[in-house]
Amino acid sequence: MSKKTLLNSKEIDIILHRLACQLIENHHHFENTVLIGIQPRGIFLAERLVAILQTEYSVSNVRLGHLDITFYRDDFRRREAPLEANKTQIDFIVEDKKVVFIDDVLYSGRSIRAALTAIQSFGRPSNIELLVLIDRRFSRHLPIQPDYTGRQVDVINEEKVIVNWREKDTKDSVYIINN
Repeated sequence: MSKKTLLNSKEIDIILHRLACQLIENHHHFENTVLIGIQPRGIFLAERLVAILQTEYSVSNVRLGHLDITFYRDDFRRREAPLEANKTQIDFIVEDKKVVFIDDVLYSGRSIRAALTAIQSFGRPSNIELLVLIDRRFSRHLPIQPDYTGRQVDVINEEKVIVNWREKDTKDSVYIINN
């Protein structure tokens, strides 16, 4: 197994600040915008972005939710090992709001399709955007593209992109692993 570093901690920090600035450019004071971290690993990115928006750019009214898509996935019953559900934490209505889905890696697009279905339980958004740290450009099964991208990467199907967050994995890093 070979492992190539795609992003180190400093590069991730720079990307997070750039993504926060792009969100500010498009959503200004976030009065009508909510951020939704997709469980399980999109929440680390979402929480980091909210912290940057609040501490570095003084955006005080950012609403953040966590969305579990486990039971909305189209492969829910096709896996050998059962999927383990996470917790949805959305304490606001998304009706007529601008929603920004946040996830760590965009691969096939199936997780985002599941998120589009799951969010309907909380109202009908006026607009939905997608922010990802890593976009695996040529791996899509569905016609889904991000609005905000940290880094695009071209990998072959046997390769995996692994995102480590200091909150869970002790340090920030992104690797490409070839089995």
